[in-house]
Formats: sequence, structure tokens, C-alpha cells
Amino acid sequence: MIDVSTVSEVGNLGVATTINRAAYLTNLLSLRSPLTDDLRWLQEVRDRATARVQELALPSTRDEEWRFTDLSSLLATEFKAVSGEPSTISQAAIAPYLLPEAANRLVFVDGIFLPELSVAADLPANAFIGNLTAAYREAALRDRLLNQLGKQPGAEETFTTLNTASMTDAAVLYIPSNHVVEAPIHLLFLSTTGQASAITHPRCLVIVESSSSLTLVEDYIALDASVYFTNAVTEVWVEANAQVNHTRIQRDSQTAFHIGKTAVSQARDSHYTCNAISLGAALSRHNLEVYQTGEQTHTVLNGLTMIADQQVADTHSLISYTQPYGTSNQVHKCIVDDRAHAIFNGKIFVPKAAQLTDARQLSKNLLVSPKARVDTKPQLEITADNVKCAHGATVSQLESDEVFYLQSRGIDENSARKLLVYAFAYDVISQIPIVSLRDTLAANVRVPHRKHGSIA
Repeated sequence: MIDVSTVSEVGNLGVATTINRAAYLTNLLSLRSPLTDDLRWLQEVRDRATARVQELALPSTRDEEWRFTDLSSLLATEFKAVSGEPSTISQAAIAPYLLPEAANRLVFVDGIFLPELSVAADLPANAFIGNLTAAYREAALRDRLLNQLGKQPGAEETFTTLNTASMTDAAVLYIPSNHVVEAPIHLLFLSTTGQASAITHPRCLVIVESSSSLTLVEDYIALDASVYFTNAVTEVWVEANAQVNHTRIQRDSQTAFHIGKTAVSQARDSHYTCNAISLGAALSRHNLEVYQTGEQTHTVLNGLTMIADQQVADTHSLISYTQPYGTSNQVHKCIVDDRAHAIFNGKIFVPKAAQLTDARQLSKNLLVSPKARVDTKPQLEITADNVKCAHGATVSQLESDEVFYLQSRGIDENSARKLLVYAFAYDVISQIPIVSLRDTLAANVRVPHRKHGSIA
């Protein structure tokens, strides 16, 4: 029998190495922090996940789901546990990242909740926004936490299980039935050089009850350039006739590692929108999984990846139908420069029970350097016989005739190229419902400054 936890492979530098991936995963598990007395109830959840982690190993390029994403650079890095005290952060330090439209926010620094930088005010009656410790003190929320934390499908995936086994806190949002939260809620996860080489496990639990609506921004930001590992998990429960507009932005350090999971469960007549923007990290992956568990659910997934240098950014998505009359529309765009590598794998499962499904998926990729690379795989698996489904993928460079057309209107070549790249990105950015965030991201679109040059 071959021990698949120890594999010999060729890494990014072209050197064959033998890595014990199970041992490395066990070492990451050993870096977790102990629970506080207020969270002793969470020990059983962590213990179950720990037992599962001990049966697993980190994936390799021999695994179909990871064949384009080489984790050898992650395994070559030695991480350490987060120290007990968070880095000292002032209100002025986070001011550039705050959203004026967001009346409420939760701030976590190096994985540690900072109540002095957080705001929870002007919420509907019986709604809650806070960390896991405060949520458990609310008697009305305890059953919710026990029944829904860590209970989304896909919870046994390697990095998700590692997060659950290492969880010491979480951002918790609870919106009761028949409430509309007008102002966005901002979840801000900051990383600092004070915790260089640390591994953190951010966790979010979002519960929106029937006939309520919520706009949410989940934001990962590096205050300084350093090497660290963010392993994040977000669970979203969208109940009957509820609406959630979720924007997820990953702008970590260019030398960091980021692996994230977003798992969403949609009940009957619910609407869920995710705007996922990936900009940072040397190596990143976002697993976005949506499970439509009721009839007449609607899902919109907008994705944008902008990378350069030697960044690797991987997006794996899943929309799983289980009931009839479901609809979805997914557009994912990648702008890839220098020697960067983007991966997109989008799956749509339509079983026999999901008749009259209407699912659309499009992957569009723009290579602005001859050395840039993209691997894209839109994927439909359909056993129902009365559906309307379509998917497609394009990979291209800037069209010379488009550049020429703009030049013929008096625009110089460099500006013409910038305008075309900007328009390609803004098609996704414009879907973000928060004006200040939309403007910030639009102003930072990376555009080529010469025909085959790097991104400015």
C-alpha cells in the first residue's frame, strides 16, 4: 500500500522533494490556542474536528481538486502560534479601511477580537452582532450556535476541519425574522507584522431568518507586508424568503498565504449574492459552496481575481441544487499579469429532483503578459431532464483592434490599454452595493503600463 500522505513531487523551483503532508497538518494543529473558560462548551466541537484532522493530510497536486495548485511553498514555511496579546492598533490605523456606510463592524486583529475598535449599535430588535463569547451569553442564540456552527455541508474538507479544530472565537451575525438591516455590516480581519509567520483561523457564522435582509462585507487586510497564513471559514444560513448580499475581499500581504471557505445554505424563495474579490497573497484559494435546499432559490456569484508577479490565486465554486425551480447566475473574471497563475473551477450539480432549473455560468480571463497563465474549468453535472443550463469560458489578451479603435478616437495606446482593463474589471466591481468600497476597488484596478509589461 502506498502512503499518500508522504509524496515526492516537483515544487515551484523544479526540485523534487518528499513531504509528509500528514505530519505537517498535525504540526499546524499543534499551534492552536487553548479555549477560554467562557468557551468550554466549544471543546466538544473542536475535539470532533481534531479526530478528523488526524485522519487527513494536506492535499497535493495528485488530488484532482488541487492539481493546478501546488502547496509546496506553504509546506516550506514554518508557522508559529499567535501570541496571547493582539498587536496594538489605533483607530487611526484602521481608518483608511472603514466604510462610512457601515454603521456596525467587528474588528479582529491577528485573529483576536478587539471590542474597542468594533461597533454594534442601531440594530433591529433581538438582532445580534458580536463575537462567539458574547453570542453564547445570549440565551436565545445558544441553540442556534450548537445546531448551526460547523454544520454546513463540506465541513470535513481538510482546511475547514483544521479551522474548526483550532477555533477560539468567531464573528457572529444573527438577524431575526422580518427585519431589514439597511446599513452594511463590516467584518474586518487585520494582519500585522507583530504576528509575522503566524497562522490564524478566522471564523464567521451568519444567520438570517425568514423574510429578512442583510448586506455584509467580509474584509481581509494586511496592515504590513509579512509572511503569515490565514485559514478562514464563513458559514451563511439564508432562511426562507431572506436576502443576503455578501461581499468578500481578500487583500492580504503579497507574501502571505490565504485559504478560505464560504459555505452557504439557502432555503425556499431566498436570494444570495456573493461578490468575491481576490487581490492579495502569494498563494490563495477560495472555496465557495452554495447549497440550494428549497424551491425557487436564486443565487448570484460575481468573482474578480487580479494578480501579478508570481501570485497564485485559485477559486473553486459549487452550486448544488436539490429542489426544482432554482436559478443561478455566475460570472468570474481573472486579470493575470507577469508570471502569475489563476485557477477557476466552477461546478453546478443539478440532480433529477431539481427540475426546471435555470443555471448560467461564465468564466472570462484576460492575460496581460505572455508569461501569465490561467486554468479554467466550468463544469455542469446534470441528471434532471427539464432544465435550462449554460456555461462557457474565454481566455484572451487585449484585442489589438479594440486598442486601435480607442486610438482612432484620440486616446494614446497606453491609456487605451488601461481603459480596456479597467472596463473588464469594473463589470464585476460595479455589482458591489456599497459606493465607497466600489470606488476604492475601482481606483486600485491594476492595469498594464506597456504592451507586454507588468501591472502598474
